[in-house]
Amino acid sequence: MDTEREKMLRGELYDPTDPELVADRKAARALTRRLNRTTEAETDRRWELLADLFGTVGEECYLELPFRCDYGYNIHVGDSFFANFGCVVLDVCRVEIGRNCMLGPGVHIYTATHPLDASERVAGLEYGKPVTIGDDVWIGGRAVLNPGVTVGDGSVIGSGAVVTEDVPANAVVQGNPATVVKELDSES
Repeated sequence: MDTEREKMLRGELYDPTDPELVADRKAARALTRRLNRTTEAETDRRWELLADLFGTVGEECYLELPFRCDYGYNIHVGDSFFANFGCVVLDVCRVEIGRNCMLGPGVHIYTATHPLDASERVAGLEYGKPVTIGDDVWIGGRAVLNPGVTVGDGSVIGSGAVVTEDVPANAVVQGNPATVVKELDSES
């Protein structure tokens, strides 16, 4: 029989009150609490905590604090990653962030979602959809990436955008819902 964690990671309906998942979230909360209490001078300690919290961490990664997440182990970031103050990642499914990516302040990335069927929702069931962010992406402050979206390489997400659909490579999107407002030269 599949565990609730296995179902969660596959994006199937699962019970978030499962003891294993509750323990995983508590462990992530403890790590993020320790991370958020570090000072800017404690770069080595921050790196150690990030390596413990995230599934994978590339070279030269930096987070301005505070930072929040559900599990941490589903977050995978490439080299030269930067997240500004107040970012939130609800990582019930995999969040893949490429190299040379920047998140503005208050960016939220959601993989978690709830059933449309009221009886399933009232029963407390949840599910998720992975989020993938390509290389060389800049996400402006207060942008929201919804479950299941993919952001193509070289794209820019405007501040305050709500991304509900995939973003093509080398595009600028903005608005709610986010729409392409400009295509970028992939050579620049």
